[in-house]
Amino acid sequence: MAVIAFDVNETLLDTRALDVVLGAPQVRSTWFALMVHYTFVAGLTGHYVGYPAAQRAALRTLGIGREDEVAEQMRRMPAHADVHAALDRLTDFTVVALTNSPLDVATAGLEYAGIATRFDAILSADHLHALKPQRRVYEYAAAALGVTVSQIRLVAVHGWDIAGALAAGCRAAFVDRPTANLHYSAMALNPLGPQPDIVGTSLVDVADKIVAFHGAVTPPLRTTPETDTQHG
Repeated sequence: MAVIAFDVNETLLDTRALDVVLGAPQVRSTWFALMVHYTFVAGLTGHYVGYPAAQRAALRTLGIGREDEVAEQMRRMPAHADVHAALDRLTDFTVVALTNSPLDVATAGLEYAGIATRFDAILSADHLHALKPQRRVYEYAAAALGVTVSQIRLVAVHGWDIAGALAAGCRAAFVDRPTANLHYSAMALNPLGPQPDIVGTSLVDVADKIVAFHGAVTPPLRTTPETDTQHG
């Protein structure tokens, strides 16, 4: 049985909502890419920087400020237009959210978007002091769900997340949806590494290909709300 693990920011939630605070799509894209860069550098040099600290640091570096406003807006982003239909197609699968955001931020965002209850679990890497694409995040997700890493299929718009999942032993599905993001080149698949066996132009396209690939599945795993909070 495949477990479908969705990335949250930009894959499910539309970060264009941040433009009301940041002022322009170009600013948002530059800021988001710099924020992710800071977390990657920290991880590669043996340190930990979580998303909240990296977000604030990137805002300061770019001279934007408005740190509290951006932090609040991160909790109030709508779902992309293709999310509900994609999730409707995957009701026979165990479907979870796997995010680098702190659990409270991710949960608030998914609740605001009206999709929190569509997931069997919401998993945050933040408490591990390790973020995607580090291998142990995907291994943690498998352990938390009681499955093997090979049973997880990650769905994401970020090539680096896809690369991390594949390196950890997961399957992956890449959503090639560039129209919502100006930093597309930073999100693209890495041509020098393993490639996912599913690529689609929307979440609906990806969901249809997942169903076609995996065929019939066993009834989905159901976790309790208490277990979900322990995952973060």
